Amino acid sequence: MLIYTLFHGQNRISSKDGTNHWIPFTEQEVDAKDKFESNFMSDFLKGKPTKRKNFPNLPMILFEPEEPYLKVFKFSSEAIAVFNAGRELWKYYHQQPNSNVNASFYDIKEHFQGRNEAGKMNNTSADETYTNLIGDLREKLKQLAEKIEPKVYKYGFLKI
Repeated sequence: MLIYTLFHGQNRISSKDGTNHWIPFTEQEVDAKDKFESNFMSDFLKGKPTKRKNFPNLPMILFEPEEPYLKVFKFSSEAIAVFNAGRELWKYYHQQPNSNVNASFYDIKEHFQGRNEAGKMNNTSADETYTNLIGDLREKLKQLAEKIEPKVYKYGFLKI
């Protein structure tokens, strides 16, 4: 579910609203030109030690109060495919001349898709490489959704 949430089209997290703690990759993984302000999510996904005091603005639910070490996640092949497709998109974005090192998924989409006169994000992009990368990510996300959908109901996240 976490990987699905990070890459879902309704994810509206933006670096314009403050420090982006939700970058799921390291600078090296995406060939970023500079250091990220926060490596919280990439550390979290790898199960690295995380101390609450380093991230006072993040929800308490992300931290275990008595145990500062997180368990390493086990991701399905579908989640790994989404993660890998997302990494390729981030890499491509960081090749752009005016890329924001702390860009979120939403910021990346906005960069390539732009906005119309009314301020709404466009649905498409003139950049063919981006279009292919986002299309691949969406396809992988769809496959992950099909895998997790039964569990969403089984574990009571949604009721029938």
